[in-house]
Amino acid sequence: MPDMLKLYREKVLPAMRKKRDYKSNYQVPRLSKIVINMGIGTQMDKDAMPEAKEHLAALSGQIPSVRKSTKNISNFKLRKGMPVGIMVTLRGKRMYEFLDRLTHNVFPRVRDFRGISKKGFDGSGNYNFGIQDITVFPEIDLDKAKRHFGLNITVVTTAKTDEEAFDLLQMMEMPFALNLKGE
Repeated sequence: MPDMLKLYREKVLPAMRKKRDYKSNYQVPRLSKIVINMGIGTQMDKDAMPEAKEHLAALSGQIPSVRKSTKNISNFKLRKGMPVGIMVTLRGKRMYEFLDRLTHNVFPRVRDFRGISKKGFDGSGNYNFGIQDITVFPEIDLDKAKRHFGLNITVVTTAKTDEEAFDLLQMMEMPFALNLKGE
């Protein structure tokens, strides 16, 4: 059993039930899925897509799916059907293992890291944040990384409000920034 799932079942679930007065364990918010998106863009060379797929597969443990453009945009020299990004959806044990690695291995490796912003909630209990450089993941070999890609991570929860989702993620050891400068 992944450590984060064990943490959720043993500590977060009882604490959330007590804090919010839920009558059943099924009312307590839980993680539904984690979606990882990586935009490649259209101006990069042909070797960018295979390298990005290799990196995303290494850090997620799944083969990513290619996302293609849905319409033509002449200013970006983009044609319908051109690959513009890749994505992975993590569920179950892989989701909890990824969240564990993210909070305990990746965030401490980020230079001058002071926590993630509290502004990433979407109003429906989901949280979005970005990582500018994937080389902070220990799975990425720095010698093989020719380009520096960023990625967007969406943590989807079953929470109805942002406050419930914030409590859930904070109890799941997500390092949120302190209230400095209006964050």
